[in-house]
Amino acid sequence: MERWIYPLLFLILMACSGGAPGEKPGTGQSPGFDAQEILVGSSLALTGHASFLGTQTLHGALSYLNEVNEAGGVHGRKIRVIAYDDGYDPPRCLENTQRLIAVDRVFALSCYVGTPTSVKIMRLVQEARIPLVGLFTGAQILRNPFQRYIINIRASYHQETGAVVREFVESLGMRKIAVFYQYDDYGFDGLTGTQIALKRYGLEPVAMGHYRRGSLEIEDALSQILGSGAEAVIMIGTYEPCAAFIRLAKARHFNPIFHCVSFVGPEELATRLGPVGDGVIITQVVPPPSAILLLPAAEEYTRLLGRFYPEDRPNYVGFEGFLNAKILVEGLRRASPVPDREKFIDAVETIQNFSLGIGNPVTFGPRDHQGLDKVYFTQIHAGELALVMNLKSEKRQ
Repeated sequence: MERWIYPLLFLILMACSGGAPGEKPGTGQSPGFDAQEILVGSSLALTGHASFLGTQTLHGALSYLNEVNEAGGVHGRKIRVIAYDDGYDPPRCLENTQRLIAVDRVFALSCYVGTPTSVKIMRLVQEARIPLVGLFTGAQILRNPFQRYIINIRASYHQETGAVVREFVESLGMRKIAVFYQYDDYGFDGLTGTQIALKRYGLEPVAMGHYRRGSLEIEDALSQILGSGAEAVIMIGTYEPCAAFIRLAKARHFNPIFHCVSFVGPEELATRLGPVGDGVIITQVVPPPSAILLLPAAEEYTRLLGRFYPEDRPNYVGFEGFLNAKILVEGLRRASPVPDREKFIDAVETIQNFSLGIGNPVTFGPRDHQGLDKVYFTQIHAGELALVMNLKSEKRQ
């Protein structure tokens, strides 16, 4: 089927139904399920420069869902995920989502990856009144103003940048902080979060530089920051351009503390940097997946990933996808045995102080659709990520 037909089908179904595509007016019956299965749709980067993020998010989620299905599913129904590759491209994500709703007629959406892609489908999600559960993005626009059909699990980028600015200023006494960012909704959100955090201390970025999404053209950005005397650089980007920026900066003997937010793809960044990466700080929104002796969910994720995707190494991105799937399943379990989108949202909102097995309970509510708020600090040492409790105790590179 030609790609242009999906938006047309969506509009036709919206007009005919008077509401969400496939939903019978006045009945409360939602599409995407039968006696055997529940359909869940996803659009994420499975190829291209952000493919590690999409692939690991999906593998983490499927590791949990596969086990749930083997145990009989939810209320006797297996969960089947239909995932399309958008290459981290917003127009492709929109087309994929229209197809998932209008053609595949999924019950819910889950595990979307990226701010520019997710922002592109926000209006569509609201118009279709379809739940979107667990997004690998911390964008503020997906949280404020409140949106009933969007369920965030992770902390926001504003919380990540706020936490690292507090550490840099209060613990390390820094006054000169620069920002390197991706020139799109993702980068703008992280930049805004950094500016808000700095303003609390009467500061502003000493320099700013950006790059175009999908490119490695970071030289101009480095030139804008190089002479600023920055003691730290907060980076809002993906693993390839961030790695290129750090490598070139160090080659030019520019050695501030580099910090990246969680979306960077921590393990991929560490791999690409090699020895040059020692000392780089990365904020995380889930605890270490390596803590298998302390955290039941980490042990479960590691064990199931090894079973269903033995070629993958446990990583922060996949662990987040795994936890997203746990919330999806818990919401389905709490909802009626006959699924309904509105009842599903209501059911998620009843999740209070719920243990995911990460030592940090998750809570939602009728006006609170972000389950977790904690931010963790990690630092690259010899190519591996180590949990850091206090930046002040760490040696500067």
